[in-house]
Amino acid sequence: MASNAPVQDPSLMANAIRALAMDAVQQANSGHPGAPMGMADMAVALWARHLRHNPANPKWADRDRFVLSNGHGSMLIYALLHLTGYDLPMSELRNFRQLHSKTAGHPEVGITPGVETTTGPLGQGITNAVGFALAEKLLAHEFNRDGHTIVDHRTYVFLGDGCLMEGISHEAVALAGAWKLNKLIALYDDNGISIDGQVAPWFIDNTPQRFKACGWNVIDKVDGHDTDAVDRAIAEAKQSATQPTLIVCKTAIGKGSPNRQGTAKAHGEALGADEIKLTREALGWAHEPFVIPEAAYEQWDARHAGLAAETAWVDAFERYAQAYPELAVEFVRRMDGELPKQFAQVAVDAAVAAHAKAETVASRKASQLALEAFTKSLPEMLGGSADLTGSNLTNTSSTPALRFDADGQSNGGRHINYGVREFGMAAIMNGVALHGGYIPYGGTFLTFSDYSRNAIRMAALMKQRVVHVFTHDSIGLGEDGPTHQSIEHAASLRLIPNLDVWRPADTAETVIAWATALQTADRPTALLLSRQNLPYAPKSGLDDIAKGAYVLAEPTEVGLRKKAQAVIIATGSEVALALHAQQLLAVKGIAVRVVSMPSTTVFDRQTVAYKNAVLPPKLPRIAVEMGSTDGWWKYGVAAVVGIDTFGESAPAGVLFKHFGFTADNVVDTVRVVLGKTR
Repeated sequence: MASNAPVQDPSLMANAIRALAMDAVQQANSGHPGAPMGMADMAVALWARHLRHNPANPKWADRDRFVLSNGHGSMLIYALLHLTGYDLPMSELRNFRQLHSKTAGHPEVGITPGVETTTGPLGQGITNAVGFALAEKLLAHEFNRDGHTIVDHRTYVFLGDGCLMEGISHEAVALAGAWKLNKLIALYDDNGISIDGQVAPWFIDNTPQRFKACGWNVIDKVDGHDTDAVDRAIAEAKQSATQPTLIVCKTAIGKGSPNRQGTAKAHGEALGADEIKLTREALGWAHEPFVIPEAAYEQWDARHAGLAAETAWVDAFERYAQAYPELAVEFVRRMDGELPKQFAQVAVDAAVAAHAKAETVASRKASQLALEAFTKSLPEMLGGSADLTGSNLTNTSSTPALRFDADGQSNGGRHINYGVREFGMAAIMNGVALHGGYIPYGGTFLTFSDYSRNAIRMAALMKQRVVHVFTHDSIGLGEDGPTHQSIEHAASLRLIPNLDVWRPADTAETVIAWATALQTADRPTALLLSRQNLPYAPKSGLDDIAKGAYVLAEPTEVGLRKKAQAVIIATGSEVALALHAQQLLAVKGIAVRVVSMPSTTVFDRQTVAYKNAVLPPKLPRIAVEMGSTDGWWKYGVAAVVGIDTFGESAPAGVLFKHFGFTADNVVDTVRVVLGKTR
């Protein structure tokens, strides 16, 4: 894994990758053989001569990270993992793209040992890689001490033309340069081909100049099929002190295929039996499908070197632990993703304090109050905002703004100014979470969640603890108008599997939403928060809030000693409206229960018994939320007070009346449902 490691036959090693790629795609009759075949020589240079990794322990903390941003070329990484000695037997390669195999169509973290992130949506891999490199740099600043370097690894990424065409790559590349991520090395597979053919008519960017303009070190015009040339370029890149590096590797897609090389036909379909036969002959590869000669296995085997590298690190960490025992324990806890033992009590204390104070504040401010307690207790919390810090209120006294000096040294800040880059922020946070050691959170307006949606979806797919702070959650933001007023966004986010969505009504609900998000290690969370002030909702207890919905007020609390005739379900800012309507209905002798449902997604996971206790099956239900009505019908509601049109530009109070978000309208809706129109 050092640059001077002996490599007897780079051609043999590269051709082993090519053979496995074309054989697996052919057997599946599905996939992308061209990219792995074209990048095979680049892979030999990186994986056999530079990458520090241990196939026996894919989770070794100080391993180098490798990201295949052009994830459609997944057979490249599957071949590499198999050949270097990971727990990925040939049977899994034969099962490429089949149900429940470890070799999915695109690499998936948590499924395949050695895969660091799920890639496929182009541009997100390079952006995840920026998050990996940022996490490494910040952890090194936080934990390394003179004579004791325990965080010291690089992030390598392969990417292609498609990744660079995606707008998110511009966001990621700019931030990597601004943050001086010198341990980030990107190898660009410059083959000039995409699905539609030669990219020249639609991709005219001068990529080297673009990266240079963003503060990158660029090594241009490297022959991507000359393993030694790529090796030298990587060695040069590793010397960069303050800049990330782009290595431009000129390659031919489908390298070795007599009739498909350099064409779009090599990109996204099997080569075909006849072309594979010709390719074997052209490469001098005389082996049957899925048969690798022992010499290739011997040269690729990284187990001995990997064990030696990790053993050296373990020895160094033991010396570190003797010198800095508390730091060592903290490092292990952070990398394991465990919260401090005292955090549960911190969360309880924060919720109780919020309940006792019963403050009337916007839920975005309630979020900041919660963050004050939690960022103080959790040094792993790494915040940020997409140029809306003063609106999202994601900063705290424990999280100064992150800055880097001219030498690339961090000031130890824990709040990131991402600029106007919502998508980039979301995907970078995914990389930070995947790396380990931090819990990232970032803020923007809820309506701009559209920009970051696919990265949110990827966090949910990858089961990563990432927290999105979405403020200005409704028409309640007022005069900025329909461009900024969220209508469909809450309902849309709730559709993403494995994403928890919270829309809290007051300070206590907000604290509990935050605590739940932080204590949930296997899914991301979206917090939907108001711009306008919300009154505190009196409640008899806090225990059931974490279940996503709870009975907030029975008829007895407004002076009616009779059983509820209906249930009003409300979220966020509309909970106060529901409580007011309950009072007005009581005057008319109509008894209703008010249920606050800050998280439909969490409530949906509760037991049937609990759901029935909160929403009795025989009681008619009316939902109240300033947003799309579609998501509420699954709860068996008889009516929804909602909005299915775009908003308007006007003061919030005017808009509430215009769109029917008044206590009187809720009362009328309940009366209609109950057949009491008089």
